[in-house]
Amino acid sequence: MRVVRLVTWNVNSLKARLPRVEEWLTVVQPDVVCLQETKLADTAFPAMALQSLGYEAAHHGEGRWNGVAVLSRVGIEDVTTGFGADPELDREARLVSAVCAGVRVASAYVPNGRSLDDDHYTYKLAWLDQLVRWAEVRLDQPLVIAGDLNIAPDDRDVWDPAEFEGSTHVSPGERDRFDALVALGLVDVFRRHYDAAGLYSWWDYRGGNFHKRKGMRIDHVLATSDVADRTTAVLVDRNARKGPSPSDHAPVVVDIAEPEPR
Repeated sequence: MRVVRLVTWNVNSLKARLPRVEEWLTVVQPDVVCLQETKLADTAFPAMALQSLGYEAAHHGEGRWNGVAVLSRVGIEDVTTGFGADPELDREARLVSAVCAGVRVASAYVPNGRSLDDDHYTYKLAWLDQLVRWAEVRLDQPLVIAGDLNIAPDDRDVWDPAEFEGSTHVSPGERDRFDALVALGLVDVFRRHYDAAGLYSWWDYRGGNFHKRKGMRIDHVLATSDVADRTTAVLVDRNARKGPSPSDHAPVVVDIAEPEPR
């Protein structure tokens, strides 16, 4: 049985993390990789270095902030960037998608939101509303939305719900938008395999939170059922969060069995 290994990883600066990313790709051998927070302009993206590892790449960047990419060893076609509907929501490089092995794969980096009374939170909700609309018109094909969605969908996904009361990432408005994506028929692939609390993908650099297991699950893979039903394994690679100069996020790895030939 052939398996396609898909990964999402907020690398928190690809320039700063490139040697670690190259080493990890070499060891883990994923087929499709969604990166967020590359923090690179398109002209600075290390396409040749990644090509030497066997990856074609589609990158949507702006320089100092944001930036998203899809890497693929199984083909990359029909690349799109942004929503293409609202210039205001597309002012930052937060969405790129491509067809890889017959699946539309989107790498998404949802705005942080900062605080509930900040204009950036209003922007976050509007951006998520547009993501729901973007996904809805693409459900006629296998679809994966993978990335740092900056939402902890329920209380299992934060280390202490009381600590987050009144904060972003857990507000009803954000969780409602996540639920709206699920209501379209997209499956939270991680939760398809794990029900337990205390399983996270992000830990603040400060206060030794990683070692104290004080984290959040905010990096997600959402897939249409025809893809989700073929997932055979999901894991968060905590080892990639260890060692010198790691990203504050760990990669989320999903193995997907290819459909049987008809």
